Amino acid sequence: AAGRCSRVPMNQDNARFCLLAGLILLYLLCGAAIFSALEHPSELRARHLWRQQLDNFTQRYRVDLDALRTLLRQYEEANGAGIRVDTLRPRWDFSGAFYFVATVVSTIGFGMTTPATIAGKIFLIFYGLIGCAATILFFNLFLERIITMLAYIMRWCHERRLRFAGVGVASREESSGEEDSLEGWKPSVYYVMLILGLASVLIACSASTLYSSMENWSYVESLYFCFVAFSTIGFGDLVSSQRQRYESQEAYLIGNYLFILIGVCCIYSLFNVISIIIKQTLTWMVGKLVCSGHTRPCSCCAPGCGWPCCPHLQKGSVETVCDSETDAGAPSGGGRLGRRLSEEMISVNEFTASNKVSLALLQKQLSETAHQGPRQSYNHQNGFSGGVGALAFMNNRLQETSADR
Repeated sequence: AAGRCSRVPMNQDNARFCLLAGLILLYLLCGAAIFSALEHPSELRARHLWRQQLDNFTQRYRVDLDALRTLLRQYEEANGAGIRVDTLRPRWDFSGAFYFVATVVSTIGFGMTTPATIAGKIFLIFYGLIGCAATILFFNLFLERIITMLAYIMRWCHERRLRFAGVGVASREESSGEEDSLEGWKPSVYYVMLILGLASVLIACSASTLYSSMENWSYVESLYFCFVAFSTIGFGDLVSSQRQRYESQEAYLIGNYLFILIGVCCIYSLFNVISIIIKQTLTWMVGKLVCSGHTRPCSCCAPGCGWPCCPHLQKGSVETVCDSETDAGAPSGGGRLGRRLSEEMISVNEFTASNKVSLALLQKQLSETAHQGPRQSYNHQNGFSGGVGALAFMNNRLQETSADR
């Protein structure tokens, strides 16, 4: 029939996954091209300069080139054990070891300090396995509390805006049995992203001011270090608190630990929220790309739904946008039927209904927290709590599996 696709059916989640994989590959190719254009000329200049310096040194001091290369290889091995030309603080005293294990469990892994013994490498495998898992749990719990705080603040601001606009807000005792004027309100994930972004920028700028003065880095280098450290990329080309002596050393070390801890937590939370926006955008892009120009109201969804209904997008293990919207209580007739057309992006207030698993639980928690917790705590059935992020996805699956039994 006209308006239908003849290709193999694919559910929405698989289409979104394939689209994301393709976009990430394109993103990598573009990044490789840009970095190669920016950095490759500098690499060639540095290599040419090093050859000149090596030739000049051997000719001036009449040093055998092979012997010099042997010495340089030995220095590279010593460098891997933490030996530098300039005097640095000990790598494996208690404070140095504490800095090392902190970079391990936070997955930063600067690489400035690495275990050199077989026993240390074996111990690191088991230590990192438990430590990284526990730290990821800590980051998820931190994210839950940040979202809880932001939801209360945003609801308070929304209530004040309604009062200034002349809309009465009933007390919780009076409105316990009925919906108040704020019952349908949900905090916008875009506002949460903006707040977390501003907080991350503020922390990075404050930390950069400290590092530029204590480490003698430029401010741009300090900002670069903050992003590399807070995002747990951890290249290791710049590492803080490595010199043997600092002015006000104890205060600086404490401040360094606190900045890295808070910065990693904020960036982790920001990444989770951004991933929600990316997933929402992918859902919109799938609706635009698949069966483009052949949209019609879905017969399998709520009447009037404008999502592209095509055999190429079929219901899979996770509900489609239309099914989720129906489950969320979308009206069956009248009102705003057909309010979301195929060319429109999913609104933030409907995002919980359209994505019930994985990071979409963050938006659900925003809504529940703003209303003083969920009306029915079904997330705690069978002993599994909701959570957010990857932890939420796992708990949701565990809850479903336990309920099926």
